[in-house]
This record gives sequence, C-alpha cells and structure tokens, in this order.
Amino acid sequence: MAFKEERNADGLKVIDTKNKRGLVLVITGDGKGKTTSALGITLRAYGYGMKVCIIHFIKGDIHSGEMDALKHLKPNVEEHFAGVGFYKIRGDDKDPTEHIESANKGMDLAFEKLESGEFDIVILDEINVAVNMDLIDVERVVEFISKKPKETHIVLTGRNAHDKVIELAHTVTELKEVKHAMQKGIEPQQGIDY
Repeated sequence: MAFKEERNADGLKVIDTKNKRGLVLVITGDGKGKTTSALGITLRAYGYGMKVCIIHFIKGDIHSGEMDALKHLKPNVEEHFAGVGFYKIRGDDKDPTEHIESANKGMDLAFEKLESGEFDIVILDEINVAVNMDLIDVERVVEFISKKPKETHIVLTGRNAHDKVIELAHTVTELKEVKHAMQKGIEPQQGIDY
C-alpha cells in the first residue's frame, strides 16, 4: 500500500485512497465484541467527519453506556432501536409477533436510511441474530446489500451470520469465545458488557 508523501498535523503519513468503494463487513461469531467492533468503526468514521447510521435489532430495553456516548457524536452519528428487547431469553414475555413487527420496521428504516444517500456507513447491529431467529427473512438482508450505493459501507453484526450474507460480504470477521466471565458467575460489568 502506497502512502502519500504528505503528513497530517500530527506528522503521520496520509493514506491516499484513489478508488473509493463501499464495503460490506460482517462481524459474527460467539465471542464478545461484535457491537463493540461496529462502534469502533463508528468512532473511526466520526474522526473523518463521516456520517453513520446505527440500527440496533433485538436490543432496545436495556440501557447501555454507548447510548449515552453516541449522543455526543450527533449530528454525524444517528442511532435507532428496532428491537423490543432480547428474544426468547432474559425473561422475554412478549408475543413473538411483537418482535417480528419491530424487526421488520427496523428493516424498513434501514432501507430508508440507505437509500437517502445521507450516510457513509449504515450499521445493522444484531441483524444476523434477527435473521437466525426468523424475525427477518434473509432475502430482505440480501436485497438491502444489493441496494447499497457504490461508496456506502454496510456493517452487519451478530452471531450466526447466514451463509448468503457471508457470501456477499467483502470482509467477514468471526469472534471466537475462549471463555467468558459469566461462566464463572460474574455479572455483566458496566463499561465492559453494557
């Protein structure tokens, strides 16, 4: 990779991307850190003045620190919740149709944000879980990817990414759990887990 000879204000070499193109990234696996990775991409993009839209699927009824942090990145970062809470775990007592309707409204919003041309990056957090749990048909995600404008990046997170989504992606990262504090009975920790 060739770097420009010029340097920025911090004295670092500047990368010159001649052929800009939007990528499709999938962050999957049973390990911790999928959403955190997507938020790292958000932070990096914010540093370049890029606009990011994050739509969370599944999540939505538990407060997390990133919700408060992302408010400070407005107007370049927009965050939406297309979930009514965890599905079939953590005491979920909602009717499955409520989860399905919420997830599909989230997909409608995702198409709207993608097609607006306003965002450099659109992140669908936990979309892989929503597909795996039959809340959203994988063909809607395939269609979403196919409608991606040339220079827009898409990030899809969550366990159990569908083979069709993996096939369409440019970059796929699978996080593997080696061990987790919860296995030792340690409760989720503020600032680390939420």
